[in-house]
Amino acid sequence: MKKISKKISAIALAATVVGSGTAMASYNIVAGPQSDNTGVNPHGWTLTPAGKQINLGDFPMGGSLSPDHHYLVVSNDGQGTQSLQVVDIQKQQVVQTIPYTNSEGLYLGTAFSPDGKTFYASAGGNNKIRVFQFANGTLTEQSPILLKEKTQMGISISPDGKFLFVANNESNSVSKIDLASKQVVATAAVGKDPYTAQISQDGKALYVSNWGESSVTVLNPQDLSVEKTISVGLHPNAIAVNPMSGYMYVSDSDSDQISVIDPKQEQVIQTISLAPYKDAVTGSQPDALTVSPDGKTLYVANAGNNDVAVVDLAKNTVQGLIPTAWYPTGVYVNGGQLMVLNAKGLGAGPNTQNQYIGNMMQGTMSFINLPDSKQLKQYTDQVNDNNQVAKVHGDGWFSSLTGNKNDPIPRSDGEKSPIKHVIYVIRENKTYDQVFGDMPKGNGDPSLVQYGKNITPNAHKLANQFVLLDNLYTDGEVSDSGHIWAIGADSNDYSEKTWLPDYSDGRKTYGVDVPALKPKNGYLWDSANRAGVSFRDYGEYINYWTSPGYDRHGSTRTDGDWKPDDPAIGSHYDPNFPGWNYNISDMDRYHEWEKEFKQFEQNDSLPQFEMVYLPNDHTVGTKPGKLTPQAMVAQNDLALGSLVDTVSHSKDWKDTAIFVVEDDPQGGSDHVDAHRTAALVISPYTQKGSVDSTLYDQDSMIRTMEMILGMKPLNQYDASAIPMLNSFTNHPNFTQYNVEQETYPITAINGQNAPMAAIMQQQDFSQPDKADRDKLYRANWLATKGNQPYPEFKK
Repeated sequence: MKKISKKISAIALAATVVGSGTAMASYNIVAGPQSDNTGVNPHGWTLTPAGKQINLGDFPMGGSLSPDHHYLVVSNDGQGTQSLQVVDIQKQQVVQTIPYTNSEGLYLGTAFSPDGKTFYASAGGNNKIRVFQFANGTLTEQSPILLKEKTQMGISISPDGKFLFVANNESNSVSKIDLASKQVVATAAVGKDPYTAQISQDGKALYVSNWGESSVTVLNPQDLSVEKTISVGLHPNAIAVNPMSGYMYVSDSDSDQISVIDPKQEQVIQTISLAPYKDAVTGSQPDALTVSPDGKTLYVANAGNNDVAVVDLAKNTVQGLIPTAWYPTGVYVNGGQLMVLNAKGLGAGPNTQNQYIGNMMQGTMSFINLPDSKQLKQYTDQVNDNNQVAKVHGDGWFSSLTGNKNDPIPRSDGEKSPIKHVIYVIRENKTYDQVFGDMPKGNGDPSLVQYGKNITPNAHKLANQFVLLDNLYTDGEVSDSGHIWAIGADSNDYSEKTWLPDYSDGRKTYGVDVPALKPKNGYLWDSANRAGVSFRDYGEYINYWTSPGYDRHGSTRTDGDWKPDDPAIGSHYDPNFPGWNYNISDMDRYHEWEKEFKQFEQNDSLPQFEMVYLPNDHTVGTKPGKLTPQAMVAQNDLALGSLVDTVSHSKDWKDTAIFVVEDDPQGGSDHVDAHRTAALVISPYTQKGSVDSTLYDQDSMIRTMEMILGMKPLNQYDASAIPMLNSFTNHPNFTQYNVEQETYPITAINGQNAPMAAIMQQQDFSQPDKADRDKLYRANWLATKGNQPYPEFKK
């Protein structure tokens, strides 16, 4: 499987000759599960999990070993059907599955009683702890323990088995439950967004990791009085206890380190770096850990790097890495074997039968024999090859490559791009095949097209006139994490795990803690500020989440007084440009942007970097009285074409590049991979009329913009991303772009007899991301495909 990683590297290496105008070959490397039980994630990193793999449910996030070490009970906590699964460790197979649907669910926390006869599982937003009898590998559910506090997550049991401690995530508290009476006997406030509550080895202290900040709260388990708050790295999550020394190990997910706490001193005595190479920016995202029974080795799941780090606790250094599948979330030691939960398995693959990307990826479990030093070295080499981290230094692996003078994408700090202005347009929720599947020169499936040339004439004309990107992927699955990827080049542990209950239809959901979503190095505007790059934001992260006095879905606000959710944006935004509100036309957004653009042009003060949010290609389905899906997409297309027309007829066209991407692909189907999306690069330096089939992702786009503007990478993902060298030329074509007027009426309204109207009337499509995805798909398909049978019913 090393050939795939080497081919991907070869793509980027070969791209260095693009500046000379040499045509590049396309590479047939795509994201998703491969035929040899490996995978490629949307970032282009290869997945070669060690050991034997078995399939689990949707996004396994937590689990517990039975005291007799015969079973592991796994909590699958994804957006779809959640479940508990009992895995027989000796047989290496699932022997029981208990599904939860219809407003019921699970979330992270699991624990066995010391005698192994009772099992407990957090029910998340249902505000209860599920209780089971356990015998001979079978769970039998009993009456639950009900709680008043909001959203239960990580749990642990006192050594004597009499009390259960629960982290209440939304209530910023921890509770103590008397298991004999099933009553809460004490609750205490802790820090923000507690992730787990872990009792110490001697039972004399309770440690709570405060996921939304950089601290661990230490409490007296007798009365839950707070003894101390310990500062650790950013966004701590999992906690493990050394059975020999009693030391507590805390994984700091946004600092890529382990904080080692001495319980006697109640302070951090050392930190262990999980950086994959010297001076690496963050991105490893540790999120699970366990200590070997002899207390000599710590195993850490790095969700961001798709590996398990093996830490020698005598030296407190990483001795090697073990490859896993995508996004490991659990790690357990059992005798001479390591077991790993992989939340995203080997990826998505095609969703031509309209599977929803949010729950189509199947989690897996790895059974790995503990490696000796020789095997660990081989595993480590494999991880480095999978992630190409050996080639990443400083600004990125490509920093040592040299290009031609005045190339549009500089290769080093000393080079300047002829492109002085970058406009970054973010849209909503489309796959490649939905829009571009009818493009004959690209890798498309015409049968999956919903918004083809007749609806999106500008997108098609732009792709033909500039460059068609038919192998570019989003890194996230849905809008909540997708926007974080789009503005931050990474979606942190908090983002990746909280969108799941937030999108679970009918279930109680989580509040979104905006500060907890922010990774260590921040977002693109933070990077622009650090680099001295002038910046202007139009609608992105402007009241996208809640703010005081604001309806999240913008049902009442129409213009004026829009405010940023991140204070770091400062005054670098247009308060009259609307954020997320599908009742506002994208043409109104365009006209507001155009007004400022012409002022900047007149004053020779156009910002170097602009971010423009055009969300209405999301659509609101076929809800009667609202714009039809085609009208909303056509309106969005006209706004995009108008923006490019305005720029191309301005004096700034000669040194401007426009990048266009969807935040995520959850709105439709794709025959290559459910992450593949519709994207564009538009500039005199991309006016090639060619197809670029290089494997790119959102981070490739972000890294390319950073290289043009002289901004540093935010994390390991944009640092290692394949830059879009094959899309650019150093022989610019300054031909202007003329907008195409829409042939589909952009004011068309759904009638009472719109497809699936009866179903749609039951859905609140002012909140479309909360609606039933299957019904939304069905309605959109029928609305755009006429009487063609919905794929689910094809025989």
